[in-house]
Amino acid sequence: MPKLPIKTLRFAIITSSFALAAAAARGQVVESAKSQFTFKDLNGKTQSAEVVTKYQPRKIVHPMAKVDSGIDPKLRQAATIAQERAHAHSRSRCWQYVKEALLASGIINSYPKTAYAKEAGQELVKSYGFKKLAVRDPFKAPVGAVLVYGASRAAGHVEIRTKDGFVSDFRSKIPSPRPLIGVYAKS
Repeated sequence: MPKLPIKTLRFAIITSSFALAAAAARGQVVESAKSQFTFKDLNGKTQSAEVVTKYQPRKIVHPMAKVDSGIDPKLRQAATIAQERAHAHSRSRCWQYVKEALLASGIINSYPKTAYAKEAGQELVKSYGFKKLAVRDPFKAPVGAVLVYGASRAAGHVEIRTKDGFVSDFRSKIPSPRPLIGVYAKS
């Protein structure tokens, strides 16, 4: 289809708009005009385009997290504990809050020693019997799973998946934008 000058398109749109308004004012129903806009281009060829009558935004809705029966129920309890203790905004102490929630739920028996959040997954696997799950999408992580994120020069981030979001030292409906290192859980 050849490119049309903007003036030609504007003229065609304005002319058709007036024609539709006049038809509507006379009580005439123009069914075909509601679905297709027809105009002639510079070469005299008839062109048409679909008319959008309503804007219907599609919200991006992320599904609720699923409860995996193969995961230790104490992880779901850790998610609940973390959610109760979390703040509305970050305190930059995500790994501390997650450690405390895991310890309070009884899923781990001693306080983890690593200082950086990005090292959490390695310690959970090595010292506490966690396994790395084959999940690459944070929204598909089961309730109670520990999500570990990396960062090149920073400490990283760690959070627990809840039924309707993610929690560490703060609550969030969306996961961290950092690169996901892994999703960890215990059977």
